[in-house]
Amino acid sequence: MEIKGKVHCLYEQSGTFKQEFIKLGIPAEDYDIQNNFGQTDHVIDLFTETKTAYVGGASIWDSISCNDLVMAFFPCIYFESLSMMAFSWTARNYRKKTKEEALELIMKRAKDRYDMYIRLLELVGVATKKGVPLIIENPWSMQHYLKQGNFVQPPSVVDMDRTRRGDYFRKPTAYWFFNCEPTSGCSFQPTPKDKIKDILHSKKAPHAGLCSEERSMISPDYARNFICDFILGKEQEQFGKQLSLFK
Repeated sequence: MEIKGKVHCLYEQSGTFKQEFIKLGIPAEDYDIQNNFGQTDHVIDLFTETKTAYVGGASIWDSISCNDLVMAFFPCIYFESLSMMAFSWTARNYRKKTKEEALELIMKRAKDRYDMYIRLLELVGVATKKGVPLIIENPWSMQHYLKQGNFVQPPSVVDMDRTRRGDYFRKPTAYWFFNCEPTSGCSFQPTPKDKIKDILHSKKAPHAGLCSEERSMISPDYARNFICDFILGKEQEQFGKQLSLFK
């Protein structure tokens, strides 16, 4: 893929990818409602901006063109497997609740998931209307909501073990490409075992959650390898021999 403009990285943890695009000589900026790491270029409500753009209003999307690339790390809190389990009376969340109380909470969760899903569809809709290349990232666990046929198309790439490209987690991750196609490459860079253990068993996370900051962390090595393998089709010198084996 040739990126003639700049890369717009959306939502939490997008700063890591932004920095790697910049290191590769591609202008990039990131956008999020929070600035927990003190490096977010645009602190903004992306849901509102995208909804406004979808109905034809003025928004940040006015400055994004088909020469750019949008990479969205869309919030997974209502789509991933632990959330799916919370739609049952047997979920741990409801151990001290009556069935009536639990039902009310389940109904609220169902509404919240619907609202989040509409936000995701609006994102796809804006990119489709404008012809902007878009990549959406989300987990790909067995019970993931989008894996059950609840999306407009199957993922273009599923990375089953991110530690093979230098990341902290083995969790499978899916990427949906719109208005563009993935390239192919195999920049295998196994994560040191001590790094995997440190992240998996760390007790320093500021809070527990379905998609807590710690668990959604992406390593710079993984971001670089993913960009080179699936976006730029760029063979990296240190992985040249491995790449040639998979062509």
